[in-house]
Amino acid sequence: MNSLNPEQIATLTAILEQLLSDLREQIELALPAAATVVLDQSKVGRLSRMDAMQQQHMADSTLQHAKKRLKLVQKALNKVPDEDYGYCEHCDEVIAFARLQISPEARLCLKCQSQQEQ
Repeated sequence: MNSLNPEQIATLTAILEQLLSDLREQIELALPAAATVVLDQSKVGRLSRMDAMQQQHMADSTLQHAKKRLKLVQKALNKVPDEDYGYCEHCDEVIAFARLQISPEARLCLKCQSQQEQ
């Protein structure tokens, strides 16, 4: 398979940079919601505290996912100048442009990703 052309790289780099910005904003907004819930019985009832704890847990999960994806996006952007971006880390084949448009931080081609998931 041929490598990605400069126009495709430019398109994907713009997508990665926008995704990086969006993830940073998402993390910043999620930090207060993921903070530890204060268990002050004089302010809220038992069910309200349980609801607050559940919301905090979901916010923390979202925060951790965003941080993980942010690292992958940064890693992908760091590969662009070295012309290593867009190649599978397992088989060294070019990752399809369509796959990278959907998941620009993808590290594996579809075939290797499928094998890894099995």
